[in-house]
Amino acid sequence: MVLSKKQMTEEDIKLQFITPAILAKWNIQNITMETPVKQNVKFTDGKINIKGNIVSREKAKKADYILYINSGNPIAIVEAKDNNHSISHGLQQAKTYAEMLDVPFAFSSNGDGFAEHDYITGLEKQFSMDEFPSPQELIERFTAGKSITPAEQKVIDEPFYTGQNTYPPRYYQRNAVNRTLSAIAKGQNRVLLCMATGTGKTYTAFQIVWRLLQTGLKKKVLYLADRNILVDQSIQQDFAPLQKVIHKVNFSKDDRTTVGSYQVYFSLYQQLAGETESEDEIESSEDCIKKFESLFSKDFFDLIIVDECHRGSAKADSNWRAILEYFSSATQIGMTATPKETKYVSNIDYFGEPVYSYSLKQGVDDGFLAPFRVINARTNICEGWRPTKGQKDKFGNEIEDRIYTNNDFDRNIILEDRRHQVAEEITKYLKQTDRMAKTIVFCATEEHAEAMRVELNNLNADMVAKNPDYVVRITGSDAYGKSKLDYFISVGSEYPVIATTSKLLSTGADCKMVKLIVLDEMISSMTEFKQIIGRGTRIREKEGKMYFTVMDFRNVTRLFADPEWDGPIEQHPDFGGDDGVTPVDQKGEDNGEDEKIIDDPHVPGNLKPVVDRNGCKVEILGKTVSIYDASGKLLRQENIIDYTKSNIMDEYSTLDNFINKWSEAEKKVAISDLLKEHGIDLEMLKSDQNMSDVDDFDFICHVAFDKKPLTRRERAENVQKKDFLSKYSGVARQVLDALIEKYKDEGIYEIEEKSVLSSNAFKKFGSPANIAKAFGGKDMYFNAIKELEEELYNFAA
Repeated sequence: MVLSKKQMTEEDIKLQFITPAILAKWNIQNITMETPVKQNVKFTDGKINIKGNIVSREKAKKADYILYINSGNPIAIVEAKDNNHSISHGLQQAKTYAEMLDVPFAFSSNGDGFAEHDYITGLEKQFSMDEFPSPQELIERFTAGKSITPAEQKVIDEPFYTGQNTYPPRYYQRNAVNRTLSAIAKGQNRVLLCMATGTGKTYTAFQIVWRLLQTGLKKKVLYLADRNILVDQSIQQDFAPLQKVIHKVNFSKDDRTTVGSYQVYFSLYQQLAGETESEDEIESSEDCIKKFESLFSKDFFDLIIVDECHRGSAKADSNWRAILEYFSSATQIGMTATPKETKYVSNIDYFGEPVYSYSLKQGVDDGFLAPFRVINARTNICEGWRPTKGQKDKFGNEIEDRIYTNNDFDRNIILEDRRHQVAEEITKYLKQTDRMAKTIVFCATEEHAEAMRVELNNLNADMVAKNPDYVVRITGSDAYGKSKLDYFISVGSEYPVIATTSKLLSTGADCKMVKLIVLDEMISSMTEFKQIIGRGTRIREKEGKMYFTVMDFRNVTRLFADPEWDGPIEQHPDFGGDDGVTPVDQKGEDNGEDEKIIDDPHVPGNLKPVVDRNGCKVEILGKTVSIYDASGKLLRQENIIDYTKSNIMDEYSTLDNFINKWSEAEKKVAISDLLKEHGIDLEMLKSDQNMSDVDDFDFICHVAFDKKPLTRRERAENVQKKDFLSKYSGVARQVLDALIEKYKDEGIYEIEEKSVLSSNAFKKFGSPANIAKAFGGKDMYFNAIKELEEELYNFAA
């Protein structure tokens, strides 16, 4: 050998020892490796981190070897280490990956032998390189003592659907599908699947349906949802490969004699007759059942999938439950991101314990879901507002004397200036970041959503002039707004940009590009809170969406501190008490419906007081930027300016120290790059502070050392007034004048680069080489640039 074993890298050990030992027993087609044997394998995307205002990905988790029974069923993980580590050194890492991939065997090796952890027996052992087990050995050990039914073997052997527009399943989706199919094949008729919003529940459902149909274990499938948009999205996207056998139920048009020719049926819980399907709950469960009886017998379906099953189907006395009980002979799968477990409502009671769960925390840690930061905006009335003695509202009605809190604002009292300040803060944020960032503003009522739409419209009139749908209200009673929902959630459609809503967008709708979620309603339901946060968790890396921001005006994000935020899924200990009857005040909770407009509070004489700015002036007193981990734990709170100041002062202890470092830097961009390592993007931060016309030098001096900044234009004009330029003439003088103009517009970093001479503004002076000759050569040109920089920064802050 060229190298001794101890000199070999991990890749050498794999090539020379581990790969040959595995290939002696395994077909190469059943192995994937980190290095190309069959394909590159990474089973996570790499966690996304938000540091200051810089976003970056960690390295993706990769397995050295994954061994498969077939394409849908991995059975073992092998981790490799170089020969300077022990045989078992990589076993803990292999176990971590094995648990993620839901496989029963984990191995590690350093080229001298293998160490194994057997999840079936719990035992560990070591053996020689030539004793690595064959596929048949592992299958026999895995199935030992188990009775594998023909149905189970069918679903094990059936591959996942693959196609041009269908991506291979992620590891957790494969786990969810395999766990669900295994449970069904064993005869389990009620199955609960819990997967965080944005992790592909519908895709997972499609793969379950596909494999069950292909094996013949199921023949008629009903997919139940409670929103037309969810049904249409599912049919058009994830279920598209089955489109020839799909039918969307329409009770006003379907006929019992012809409707039975399909395999997969989509329907709303709340199906009504007529050309359009209402999304209001029907009046009685008897009427609901009659609708289904008119088309389908009780045993027509052998599989029912209940999307968002935390909604009405979780309630024992709901109309939605009646549908499931009518088709009780069918296998029923409940899918939800937020299983509902209260004293009166329980998914677990009906569907059983989850066969598989994949949480928001896991999704963020794996890099499949977007992390978030929270901006808490504090107003002068956030602790409450009380009218003065005898104070009247804008219509002359006396306001009841009590303290009004966040629970009252926009429900029991309207403070017009508060609404304006909220809209202004949203607008300011978008102007500082991205005015085309998809935004959802959650409001207390439909009337509040309309008022907020008007405020945002007027504050963004320049954008509305370009497209009248820049701001749209999308609520249950707004036909125009609902017609724009498809465009709002579309990745390819720019407009609408801002959607104001009450409840309509809190669940279900797949808002892939939402970058800003605004909370201006009080939320006490953890289920609803999780659903709302879930609106932002999709990642669209190619389109520039890596994280999202939550702007909170009512301290709703206090719920991150609640143990329920990312706690275990457990049935409420008191579930079933009081005869299990849902009390009236619980029945409407989290039903996803917007509050209807009962009256218009802007009409004189209404009971709801309306207070104008003269009656209550509202101010934003401060904002706190909070970074949470996916468990809801507060990592840090930071005022971004304080954060920047602290990091600058860690690098440059005094103003003189910073000025010296700036002067000594061969290229000033090195200082900007250094700050980026701390998560500080100066350009973005200057934009946030409306200081884009200020040099980075001045901005740093201002933030860290409290110095008054000069604009780039002021610095340039000071140089132009001095004698510095008089020593140059001809082309050299014209070039320096042009460089000063470029500095005014773009800053110091651009004029430091030689490539600036190739830009359009300098072509009239000839080639870069000819320009350098005008200064007496390349060295003299760079000397002139150095002098120019010294003159620019002689006027220190």
